[in-house]
Amino acid sequence: MSEQPSQDDELAGTEQPFVQHLIELRDRLLYCIYGIFAAVGLLAIWPGPNGLIDFIARPIRAHMPPDAKLIAVGVFSPFFVPLKVLMLVAVLLALPWLIYQIWAFVAPGLYSHEKKFVLPLIVFGSLLAYTGIAFVQFFVLDKMFAFIQGFTPASVAATPDIASYVESILSLYLAFGLAFQVPIVVVLLVRFGIVEVAKLKSFRGYFIVVAFIVAAVVTPPDVISQLALAVPMCLLYEIGIWAAQLFVRHTQAPGEQQEPPAA
Repeated sequence: MSEQPSQDDELAGTEQPFVQHLIELRDRLLYCIYGIFAAVGLLAIWPGPNGLIDFIARPIRAHMPPDAKLIAVGVFSPFFVPLKVLMLVAVLLALPWLIYQIWAFVAPGLYSHEKKFVLPLIVFGSLLAYTGIAFVQFFVLDKMFAFIQGFTPASVAATPDIASYVESILSLYLAFGLAFQVPIVVVLLVRFGIVEVAKLKSFRGYFIVVAFIVAAVVTPPDVISQLALAVPMCLLYEIGIWAAQLFVRHTQAPGEQQEPPAA
C-alpha cells in the first residue's frame, strides 16, 4: 500500500511531470546563455577586450621597465587571448544571474526551512568568489611579482608571453575563488550532519597543514602567493565554524527543533 502524503507536507501535490522539468531546465539554460551574451556585449563596448587585458596586466607591468610590454609569441594570440579573457570575465559578471537561474530551478522542490539556508549560501558563495579574485588582482599578484622580480638578474629582460601570463593568472583566479569557498563547505558538512562542530574545532591543527599543502600545490613556487592562500583559508575555516553554528540554529526543520531539557 502506497503512503499518502502528509497534510503537513508543504510540497504535497506540487509534483510536475518529467517533461515539464526538462522544459523548465531548457528555459533556465537559455536564460543563462542570454545573460552571458548580454555581459559579453556590455564588456565589448566598455572596457573592451584590450581594456580587460590592460587591466589584468597591471600587476606585472608595475614591476617591468616603463617601456616594456608583454609579448605575443603565438600567431593568433593577439586575437584569441583577449577574446578568452572577455568570455571568462563575462561569465564572472553574469554569475549572480546564473546562480539565480539555478536557484529558480531548484527552489520549487525545496521546503521553506531549506530555502532559508540555500539562498544565503548561494549569495555568500558568490561574494566569496568575487573576494578571492579581487584579492588575487589587487594584492597577491603585486606582491608575487615584486618577489619574483627581486630574483631576476640585471642582465635578463623579463618580457612574459601574454598567453602564458593570462593562463597563469586565470589559474590563480580559479584557485583562490574555490579556496575562498571553505566556509560554504564547512556549513554544508555541519548542516547535513556529516561532521559536528566540535569535531571541526578539534581538526584545526590538521586543517592548517592541509591549507599549506594545498597552497604549495596550486600556487606558483614563491612564498608570498603560498602564504596569501594558506592564511586566508585558515581564517575562512574559523568563519565557517562560526557560520555553521548560526545556520544550523536558524534553518532547522520543524521536526528537528530540539526540546528543552526536562526539569
